[in-house]
This record gives sequence, structure tokens and C-alpha cells, in this order.
Amino acid sequence: MAAGNFSVDRIDPPHWWAGMNDRTLQLQVYGRNIGEASFAVNNPEVRVDSVVSPSESGNWQFVYLTLPEGMTPGDLRLEWTKGKKHISKDYQIKKRVAQRGAAGFTSADVLYLVMPDRFADGDTTNNVIKNMKFPAEVDRKNPNIRHGGDLTGIRSHLNYIDSLGVTAVWVNPVLENDMPLGSYHGYATTDYYNVDPRFGGNEEYVALISDLHDRGIKTVMDMIFNHCGSEHIWMADPPAPDWINCGGKFTQTNHRLSTVMDPYASDYDRDLTVDGWFVAEMPDLNQKNPHLMKYLIQNSIWWIEESQIDAIRMDTYPYADRDKMGEWVAAVEKEYPDFTITGECWFVEPAMEQYWQKGSPVAAAMGVDTKLPVVMDFALMTKVKDLAPFRKRTDSWNGLNDIYTHLAMDFIYPDPKKVLRFLDNHDTERVILEEPSSLDRWKQAITLLLTMPGIPQLYYGTELLMSGDRRIGDGNVRKDMPGGFPGDTTDAFTASGRTDLQNEAYDFISRICNWRKGNKAVSEGTMKHFIPEDGLYVYVRESDGKQVIVMMNGTDEEIGVDMTRYKESIPQGVIYTDVMTGADVMAIESENEPVRLFAPREILILESK
Repeated sequence: MAAGNFSVDRIDPPHWWAGMNDRTLQLQVYGRNIGEASFAVNNPEVRVDSVVSPSESGNWQFVYLTLPEGMTPGDLRLEWTKGKKHISKDYQIKKRVAQRGAAGFTSADVLYLVMPDRFADGDTTNNVIKNMKFPAEVDRKNPNIRHGGDLTGIRSHLNYIDSLGVTAVWVNPVLENDMPLGSYHGYATTDYYNVDPRFGGNEEYVALISDLHDRGIKTVMDMIFNHCGSEHIWMADPPAPDWINCGGKFTQTNHRLSTVMDPYASDYDRDLTVDGWFVAEMPDLNQKNPHLMKYLIQNSIWWIEESQIDAIRMDTYPYADRDKMGEWVAAVEKEYPDFTITGECWFVEPAMEQYWQKGSPVAAAMGVDTKLPVVMDFALMTKVKDLAPFRKRTDSWNGLNDIYTHLAMDFIYPDPKKVLRFLDNHDTERVILEEPSSLDRWKQAITLLLTMPGIPQLYYGTELLMSGDRRIGDGNVRKDMPGGFPGDTTDAFTASGRTDLQNEAYDFISRICNWRKGNKAVSEGTMKHFIPEDGLYVYVRESDGKQVIVMMNGTDEEIGVDMTRYKESIPQGVIYTDVMTGADVMAIESENEPVRLFAPREILILESK
């Protein structure tokens, strides 16, 4: 090999900004024999803190810089020298723009989860990118590979999303997944700084977020730090020997997340949980490696600043290193105090879920604070299924008793208003397995989701009664939106293209979501509920003297209920507005006529005037 032979092929992050709170900057440099080259920067005010090359191949170099306070934006000249060879690269330090994003989401929002490959194909020219390792032909007949949906497709249907009344869009992962079969779902990242060109690339992603912001809609970016894709260059040429867990060899995780907080867990079981791989195609990243963790932290900050996203949903949160992920949360919040991070903590017991929320007293007693602001209510997802038409129980209203008991457990959360509630998502069966003939129970599930304490999340297609059983395969719960793809014979994005039942479902969700905007009683208010009796579940949300009353008959029969037991929260003779009809009604008419009739599965959402 010739003396001085080396190259600089890639620098991550591709650029940075002046004026960040944390003025340190890591450059991950990749190139042939770059580890043997000396480094310098042409700006004397930029301090070079260290230059390290931990890789066995010598093809990686980590440069650590400290940028001066008040630095003037512009180009830095980066210099590498080895022997007689010299390489110079200009590296841009940008001026920060006025912030449109990083607003976070709260219980005042409704999230709408979209899988871009299955929502709409707005640009057929990007369906196959020939220069990728795995171009992945589109085949909509195969539920397990790419169907061609993209970010342009989402942008072309923003009127539909806006009219639904949601206030934030959570987009499943969009970063490059250059994997066999295309990895349409996005959870096997092969490039952390580039949106997959089959989705439209970085510029299209930034344009989508800008368009959503123009409509007052926030964006949630889906990220994965637990693992990458097996075709990432890190697998072919690891930046450090411990970059990938289990020595870089596929070792199956046990999927037993309880081991992370179990006081009796063996080291073997706990290590296998967090260090084991999901599948061979998803190598498990070692967040304990300081160079990797700095890389991941910077990657999040880069995307917030570059694209103006408002929040991050972090995949497989407890499978990554708990303490290092807490450092990540703190680093992001240092730069963006209003930013929201939610983690996928898949537990069906609230006691386990609450451990992961910031400020958990149970975790604190064990010397732990995860710092994670928002957790996801998988337990609700399992309980609400009993309201769906395909669930048959001998006591047909007992599903509401389950919901009552579940909400009674909210005392264990440090902040119940920062619990993400949902009926289903891309990893679970749909709330309905097949389209029902009646929406009575479905409407009760939707009403509960959109009026109980917490942050509600809808999965795309719910408003169209999209059904699916995950036992048949993941693709069955990730169906294409009708009308989003060339050749579709129906267009469910329009009222004329939907069935009467679909329009009834869409209108029901849209009515509640649009009413919910700015309604502090239902988004931030206190909650008081009454034990379901005679099949009736009643709860009251209240803020600043304004009330929202929700009543639902959990039976398939007409019931007559003595309403006097609700007098402590619902005054007699007071006129409310029926949210769904706009009519004036009394919740309790008088002591002389305390019995109120409720039709089978009737729902009342009443708002004080």
C-alpha cells in the first residue's frame, strides 16, 4: 500500500449549526485508512478536543470539536494529512432559522399514525431507485414488500387529514432502509441521515413538515436507536469492536422486558433482553459505546433542526440501554425544552408501564429515573377490544367495567395526561377484525379514546373501518388506503368514494376531533367517573368551571337509570349542548323525574354552555 494512501468518503452529520446550547460536535468520518491520518481545522477559535479511531479496520475516525460561543456561521476547512497526501473538505456551519417546529405534543392534541408505504403513492417515478443495493420492485399483491407509498402521497392528501381534525401526524420511519425486499416498514435503518429516496428524500420530508405546519399540524418522527439494518455499513465495517451487541453475531433477544426492572432478574436474562437482537436483519446497537451514543444524540438534534419536527416516538425503548437513553432525552430537552419524546414501552400491565415515565416514584425507589416524558398505554389497547363487535361476552357491558378499572389505575402514573392512549397501531391487530354491520360499540371505543385523560392516537384507516388480524401477518394490519394508489377503483379520501358506514365512521371521528380542539375540559380537565351500574358508564371532565359529561350505555338493551347518584357532579335542570347533534339537553331533569332512558349502546357527550 502506498504511503499516505487514504480517503474521506463521508462525514456525519453532513452539516451543523452555530448557536446550539451544546457547543460540542462529533464528526464521524469514514474513508479508507482515515484512522491513520492527522486532523486539523482552519479556524483557530474551533477547539479540537480529541481525534480517535477505535475501529479495527482503520477506516473510521471520530473528531471531537468545541465551537466558540457566538460563532459566525460559515464553512470550516477540515484538513487531513498522512505522509505526502493531504485532503481538504469544507464543512458548513449554518445559521439557525426561526423555529417552526419542536413544539411538542400534549393532551390537547390528537395524533394520526401513518405508514407512508401504505397511505398513498404520489410519485410513481421514485418507486424503484436503481442505484440502491436492493431497489425492491413494487408489488401491491404481496403484503410483505413495498407498495409504493411515499411522502408526496401524504402531502397530496393533507386536506383529508386536516378535515379529520387531528392535530399531529406520526409518520412511521422514513430513513433509508436499503434492505432485501425493501423493508417497507422502515424499522431497519441503513442511513441515519437520509430519508429513503423511495419515500422522496430529505427535501420532500422537510416539505411535508412545512405543509403540515402551515395547517397548524405537528409532526412526530419515528426513530430507532435499539437496532439498525443488517445492510448498514456499520455491519460490514464496524466503527468499533463493541459497536454491535453480542460481538456482532446474531443472538435472539428473549423479549422479556420485565427483566429490566425485575429486582430478582438474573444478569443473564437481563443482558439477553437488552443486548439480544430482534431478528438477524436488525443488529442490536450498543448504546454504552460513547462514540455511538454521541452519534445518536446528534442525529436526533440534527433532524429536529433540519426538518423542524415537533416530537419523536422512539421504537423499542426499553430494549436499549436505559441510562444512556435517559441521557439522550436530557440532551434533546436541553436544546428544545418544549419538545416531546414518547417511547414504545410495550407492557400490558400499567404497573410496569409507569416505571418508564419520568418521575416514577417506583423507579425512584430503585434509584432510577428514565427521564422519558410520555409512555404508551398498551394495556388500554388490550382492554378496549372488548367493546368491539367481534368480541362476545356473556355480560355485554362488562367491557366498560374493564375500562373503568383501567382508568382507576391512573394513580400510578406520575402524569396521566402524558400517557399516549390508542386502540391499535402498526404492530397490533386492528381494533376490528372485519367491518361491522353496526358502529355502536366501535363508536363507544372511539368516544372513550378521544375523551378520557391522556393523549389520543388514531391509526390511519380507523376512520374508514379498516380491519385486520395480525395473526394472518403484519401486512394485514398495514393495508393500502383505497384511492391512494394508481389503478384503485375506489377513492376513500372522498365522501363519494366511501360507503355509507365509512362516512358515518369518518364523520363521527371528525366531529369529535374538531370539537376537541381548544377544549380544555376534555384535554386538560379533571376526571371523575362513576362505577358502571345498570350498564351505564358516566364520567365528567372539568376545567375552569366548564364541564364535559360522557355517558354511554354498555348494553344492547334499552335501560332506565336513576340519575340521582350523579348529582355531585351533574346538577339538575342545567341545560347542556349535545356535542354530536348540537341540541340542547338536560343531563338530569328533576328530582321528580330522575329516571333517564338510554337507547341500546347510546352515547351522550354533553358540554356545558
